Formats: sequence, structure tokens, C-alpha cells
Amino acid sequence: MSQTIAPRVRTLLLLLLAVTGALLAGSAPVSAHAALTASDPQQGSVVKEAPAQVSLTFSEGVAMSDGSVRVLDPKGKRVDTGKTSEQGTNTYSVKLHSGLPDGTFTVTYQVVSADSHPVSGAFTFSIGAPSTTSVSVSDQEAGGGVVGGLYGFARYLSYAGFILLVGGAAFVLACWQRGTGERSVQRLVVSGWLALTGATLAMLLLRGSYTGSGKVGDIFDLALLSDVLQTKTGAALVSRLLLLAAGALFIAVLFGAYEKREDDEEKGDLTFGLAIGGFVVAAGLAATWAMAEHASTGIQTGISMPVDVLHLLAVAVWLGGLSTLLVALYRAPSIEPAAVHRFSRIAFGSVAVLAATGIYQSWRQLGSWSAFTGTSYGQLLLVKIGLVVVLVGIAWISRRWTARLSQAPATKAVKAAKTSAATPVKATTKTSAKTPAKASAKTSATAATSATSEKSEDEDRETEDEKEPAATPAGGGDGKRATQLARQRAAVATAREKRVRDADPLRSGLRRSVLAEAGVAVVLLAVTTVLTSTEPGRTVEEAEAATAASSQEATGALAVDIPFDTGGKDGKGLARVEIDPARVGGNDMHVYVQRPNGKAFDIPEVKVSFTLKAKDIGPLPVVPDRIATGHWTATGVQIPMAGNWAIAVTVRTSDIDQVTVDKNAQIG
Repeated sequence: MSQTIAPRVRTLLLLLLAVTGALLAGSAPVSAHAALTASDPQQGSVVKEAPAQVSLTFSEGVAMSDGSVRVLDPKGKRVDTGKTSEQGTNTYSVKLHSGLPDGTFTVTYQVVSADSHPVSGAFTFSIGAPSTTSVSVSDQEAGGGVVGGLYGFARYLSYAGFILLVGGAAFVLACWQRGTGERSVQRLVVSGWLALTGATLAMLLLRGSYTGSGKVGDIFDLALLSDVLQTKTGAALVSRLLLLAAGALFIAVLFGAYEKREDDEEKGDLTFGLAIGGFVVAAGLAATWAMAEHASTGIQTGISMPVDVLHLLAVAVWLGGLSTLLVALYRAPSIEPAAVHRFSRIAFGSVAVLAATGIYQSWRQLGSWSAFTGTSYGQLLLVKIGLVVVLVGIAWISRRWTARLSQAPATKAVKAAKTSAATPVKATTKTSAKTPAKASAKTSATAATSATSEKSEDEDRETEDEKEPAATPAGGGDGKRATQLARQRAAVATAREKRVRDADPLRSGLRRSVLAEAGVAVVLLAVTTVLTSTEPGRTVEEAEAATAASSQEATGALAVDIPFDTGGKDGKGLARVEIDPARVGGNDMHVYVQRPNGKAFDIPEVKVSFTLKAKDIGPLPVVPDRIATGHWTATGVQIPMAGNWAIAVTVRTSDIDQVTVDKNAQIG
């Protein structure tokens, strides 16, 4: 079985690297978590006189320093003072020099959103009249390139390290305390600590370049590192390192003093102390993510941050415990069925917490059902939900194997293997009490006699390569030969025990299901890492709404698309209502009716009405005139007051097929 372990582990590692690389490559550059919703002067506008300043409005608060916003003249020369200031809610400005010439000016910006992700972009405006410009804006956005890829990989390692560290320690303390003496489990937990520590240090070094120039040469710039330490993200990373120092002490006690305790009462007290201390450290580590990323911005931050901590802890206990169980099943000599059963119950509770907190986070980050399919965040979330469902399904299979394993009695073969492993090594030699070596050989011969009498029928059917080594003849060097035989016998006993254990169909079935769980968990973790660096659906929709409102304010026109289906044959289409200038008083209205393929739809009749429910006004009917195929118009449409009006369109596609559809829009 040991020969098949390495290929499976290598396959799992290759899967991890392939999925991580593909997802991180697909996520670069990182999606911004704050969007530019308005500017003054506006993008593409032509102003008569040079403005005194340029202001930018974002969908949420951003971190901005001097030089974050640059304004360049047609020749590429900076014309701003470099000093940025906050003008209002999420609005920032930079002053311009006086006496600017006519022509096209370029505004570039690079800021950091409130949830730690870099945001960059550029737009142009003109003074007097548009002109040619020599300014070339790079296509690479902030957070992309080599540095962005390295930072994303470090984020993945930090999550993986946290899961192995917290989940492994929780599994040992809560389910399998004998596991503190297993070297394979010790290596797993220590590897988690090393991965999280190394990833955190790497993120600290990469952070300045990641949110700034994106150059590899700036990674070791101490000035940038100093700036990073003064930010919210920098403080979170430093706090994480301090907590990891406490975590190192926890690991030392868990696998040192705790493992050596033999008194049950004393060990019980130490278990309680380690559980309390470990929970504090684990919750603190989870809080370093909650206080610096998605949970710290948006609505209900006072609730979302504790919920995010619970979510991360539940993930760690489930997936980290799963990884530890996998290592124990493949590497440890044995693991008690009771320990597996305890973990099964804990994992079920973790999944319940994960589901509850995940539903809340999804609602908070999406905001609407349409964001599930209409935004990248929603689409990734659907993938994550699908993977969780698959993982829970495999976990259910594992629970069945666990129940069968805990109910099955110990077999004779397993007992024989344990007896063989515990029996001293034998060697049949002629002994003499004159030398210590010969005395040792005599002891081995006595043990051999005892072991031979206890051989089971299974041992009689062993293959030739695992049969007991032949006895050595009397003479010098008996002690050296006995030692060599002892090593051979130990290796044979270990191989026999592993083969008997691996032949157990219940344990073998559990190993396969847990291995499948671990494979899905690797992909799930990669998707989650990309999800945390993707702009939430609620932010996307709010930014789009703000941009549309800003565009309407600039152009003075409103366009509303309303799909319809009259239910009859060839009854589906789209009604586009345009109102200009969309203000209180008289307006011009155009209605365009199109088929699903975008072509004009020739229908018998269209009617429109306006209702302001908040003020109990309407419906105000409007019957537009048909001027072309699929085009209807009306002039002098009166809007008595500003508000969120419901625009209802009645479409008739035949003598009997008719439908009324509506949509709200801000007018005035």
C-alpha cells in the first residue's frame, strides 16, 4: 500500500497546483471592489474653461495618497499639484495648475478599496476642443502581472496553512489525543504553521508593489514596506504574525509536554487549557481576515465580521480535520474507530455552521437573485456551492463507512499483526554467558521460541520474502548478526501489519472516500481564494446603478429596457422606452419594440403609463404614435414631479395576445 500512497499524493498535489494556477491566472488582474461612478469633469466631456480641480466619486470609500490621481496634458506633462483631498462621501479631488491650454487631458488613478484590493483606471476630458494626445495608458490594471500572481498564490497558501494548522490541532485535541505522538500528524500541523507564516511574510513584502507599481523590483523596497505597515491590511498581517508566534508555543506544548503527560487528571487539565488557548489563537487568526477584507466593508459590518470568523473556523475544523484524518489513515499505524466517529459528528456540526454563515454572507455580498448569474462573483459562488454539495455528498458516504467501521469487531488477522509487531525479534543461535553479545543472542532465541508458538495460520501463508530470516551459525559476530536480524524482523512485522490493515475493506473504503473529499476540498479552496478577490455582486450592481444615474444626469436622457412575452406564438420581445430629458415637465418619449434577435418587431399597438406610487399619482396614460416598424413616439409627455416612477408598457402582438409589463425608474 505504501507504494500507492506516493502516486496519490502526487496526483493531489498536481491537481492543487493546476487548479490554483488556472484560477489565479483567470483572476488577474484582480477585480476592483470599488468602482468609479462619477467624475467632474465627466469622462469624454468638453468644457469651455479649464477647471480648478478634478474630482472622482467611487462606489465605496478608498484609501488614497498624494499622487494617487494624476492629470496629464496632451504632451504627457503633469498639470496637477499632487495633493489629494476628500470632498465628500466617497468623493476625492486633486487641484490643477492655472493657465491650462486647450486640448485633451488624461486622468489616471490608482487607489485601494476599503476591503484591501487595488483599483486603477483612466479617462479623458477636453478643454475648448478635443485634440491629439501623446499619453499612453497601460492596459495592465493594478493587482495584475507577476506580482499579482505571486500575491494571489500567497493568499491561497495562507488559507491552506490556516486550515491545516487549526483543523489539525482541533482534530488531535477533540478526536484523537493519541495522535500527538504520531510524527505524520505533527509534520502536517507544523507544515500548516510554516505555510501560513511564510505566506504572511510574503504578502507583507509584496503588498506595496501589489497595490502600487506592480514591479518585481519594488518587492524589497523598505519605503513601500513602511507605508504598508501603516495601512489596515498591513496591521492585519502584522497581527497575524504575532498570533502565529503564540501558535508556535501552542504547537510546542501540544506535541511536547502534552504528549508526554501520563497522569489522566493532569492531562485533562492541560487539554482544557490548550483548547481555550487554541481557540483564542485560531479566532484571532480568522479575525485578521475578517477585519481587513470583505466582511469589514458594506452593510452590517458589526454582524458580518463575527460571522466571517465563525465561517473560517468552521472551514478549518472541517477541511483541516479531514486532511489530518487522511494522513492518519495512510501514515499512522492505526487509528481508533471512536476517533473517526467523533470527527464525523464534529464535521457535521461544522457543515451546519458553514451553511448558516454562508447563506448570510451570500445575501450580504449579492443583494439580489439576478447577481447570481449576472456578476462574476455570483457565478463563482454558484461553482462554490456546487463543490460544497459534492463535498457533503462524499462526506455522507464517509459517514456510512465510519458507522460500519465503529460497529465492526477487531479481526483475528489484525490481532495477529499487532502481536507480531509487538513480539521481540528472534534469532536462533548457540549462546554463551561469557559475552554480552552472546547473552543478547540467547535472549533473542528465547523470544523466537515464544513467537513461533503464537504464529497464526495467516503467518504460515506468508510469501517467501517475508519469512523469518534463517538462524545464524555459532561463532564470532553473533551480536552484530542479531542486530541485523532485529531490523529485518521489525521491517517484516511492519509490512505485515500494514498489509493486514490495508486489506480491511471497511478501512480501505473510508480511505478512498476521504481521499475523494480531500481532492474536492483542494478545488474548493482555490475557488474560495479567487472569490475573496472578486468584486461582490452587490457592489457591482450599485456601481452600475450609480454610473447609470450619473450618465442620465449628464445627458439628461433615460432609457429603460423591459422584456415581454404575450404568451402567443411569436410573442416574445423587448420594449425600450427612452425619455428625454427625463425631468419634471414636458418630455419626448420614444418606444422601440424589438424581437429577441434585436430586429424591429412590427406589432399592432403599444400603450405606456406612468405611476408614482409613493405620492399616489397615476397611472398617467400615454398613447404614442407609430412612425416606423417597431418605433413609436410621443411628445409633450408631462411628468408632474420627481420621483421613482413605474413605467408600464402594454404590448399587443395579435388580436388576442396582449401583456402589460413595467419597470421603475428615477425621473427628475
